[in-house]
Amino acid sequence: MDVLISSSIFAIVLIVALIVLGSGRHNEERSRAKEMLARVTSDSEDALAMELMRADPRRRIRQGLAFRSLYALKPLARLEQSLWQAGIYLHVSELLLLIVVLGGVGCGLGVLLSGDAALALGSGLAAALLPLVYVRWRRARRLRAFSRQLPTALDLMKSSLEAGHSLMRGLQVLVKEFTDPLQGEFRMVLEQTRLGMTLPRAFEDLLRRVPEDDLRLLVVAIKVQSEVGSSLAQIIGRLAEIVRARQQLAAQIHAMTSQGRMSGAIVGLLPVFVLAIFSLVQPGYTDLLFHDPTGIKVMKAAVALDAMAFFTIRKILNVQY
Repeated sequence: MDVLISSSIFAIVLIVALIVLGSGRHNEERSRAKEMLARVTSDSEDALAMELMRADPRRRIRQGLAFRSLYALKPLARLEQSLWQAGIYLHVSELLLLIVVLGGVGCGLGVLLSGDAALALGSGLAAALLPLVYVRWRRARRLRAFSRQLPTALDLMKSSLEAGHSLMRGLQVLVKEFTDPLQGEFRMVLEQTRLGMTLPRAFEDLLRRVPEDDLRLLVVAIKVQSEVGSSLAQIIGRLAEIVRARQQLAAQIHAMTSQGRMSGAIVGLLPVFVLAIFSLVQPGYTDLLFHDPTGIKVMKAAVALDAMAFFTIRKILNVQY
């Protein structure tokens, strides 16, 4: 009976997913090309009027009326922004489809393995969150890589300006000498300027794709220099020193909080290891936790409290500077 229920759930989820995917696939390539062209050439008055600190442009997706309606919700707009910042060029509809399919598979496996509705729901939720966790991890890794490359790139820009080259020539040197992600992002800036976008506007667009505080300083400097006029080489040189000082401070904070992070990991994983060892050495000690109704409730409460303790410690150690 459990197998029949789980198979039915999985079949329904798969059919819905195939219908939704099929409704949008016929126009996918053309939509992506138009979206990329709009992203490169966009220079509307509304976008120019947005604050530099809070820029979050909305972009339409053309994969069906249902997804266009859902896209009006801010979480989905932020999700698309996170996808681009992570270097994952998918539509939000495709990611939502993957979340739904994984959630259905997780629920089906939970019903098959445990037969408990709460555990099945928990396994489905955990499976559905896997794509979001991956996007968040890719985004953080890409932004860190960009930040590590930025001080050296600023030094190279300063050297190019002091040698008499223009800022555009300095950006071309960056694209030639560096690797992704910095190479790809500055190549996008060059392409936008070649298509007619002003350089300050192109750098504002870069800041939306790479929302790093260190890069924001560079964008502000270029914007001020284009409006007022000043020695951009000296500004960029000073900015490189500031960025290095900030990164050294971040490294010191990371080192000082490493013990607390290790303690949080031990606190979170120690009950799991102890339970696994007792299950192997003396299975009778843990039978009540998996077979008795009261033991199952205690087990669920312990898992919830352990997860809360782990994330609480991580939140405390997340130092803002």
